[in-house]
Amino acid sequence: MILCANFKANKTRQETRAYMAVVESFVSANDINDTVIVFPPFTALDHDPRNVLIGVQNAYPVKNGAFTGEIALEQLEEFGIKTILIGHSERRHIIGETQEQIAAKFRFFAEQGFVIIYCVGEPLEIREAGHDVMMTYINRQFEGIDLTYPDLIVAYEPVWAIGTGLTPSNGDIESLHAELRAKTSAPLLYGGSVKVENAGEIMALDNVDGVLVGSASLSANDFCDMIAQAAEIYQS
Repeated sequence: MILCANFKANKTRQETRAYMAVVESFVSANDINDTVIVFPPFTALDHDPRNVLIGVQNAYPVKNGAFTGEIALEQLEEFGIKTILIGHSERRHIIGETQEQIAAKFRFFAEQGFVIIYCVGEPLEIREAGHDVMMTYINRQFEGIDLTYPDLIVAYEPVWAIGTGLTPSNGDIESLHAELRAKTSAPLLYGGSVKVENAGEIMALDNVDGVLVGSASLSANDFCDMIAQAAEIYQS
């Protein structure tokens, strides 16, 4: 299983250090074999990870240069970062990244050998327009993306479920992940209002290889609980 905690614009450097101490201690003490990745804010990238990977939520696809407000490869290399989120719905729908920009970012960081967690998902109006419309929308989010890239992880996050407390039914998640599995052999994560109460049952579904957790991962103890649930699934 792969468990990712996306802090978004939350937590200070000190809070992140305290969080990582709890999670790393839990992973070490319980001999966890699952892959655990934390995506803190840029200001907290100074952590020296031991058994938990650190990734970035975003970066600009250049080594360095005149790109005000961005972080580039040169800065990531300083912290030993080799894992990145690309295509998150908040980058698409709030920041306004186009598919062309997202694909260019994907190509750049794939060339650098990064582990890429690539996010796709539909807003509510697209989902309500019917299955064919939804799948056409999601398939367009794969334009320009190499689905055979060996360090690719795909995360399905229905936009309408992110931070709302709403989730698709387990059957809907399984169905969508089955269609994604037909497209790629990459690990498939589910994201969108994942929390302690539903993480275990979601991770137990067919073609679900882990979860990408937002607000519910901000509690180190809750995230450790989800890691424990994943370990139980692995052992069973």
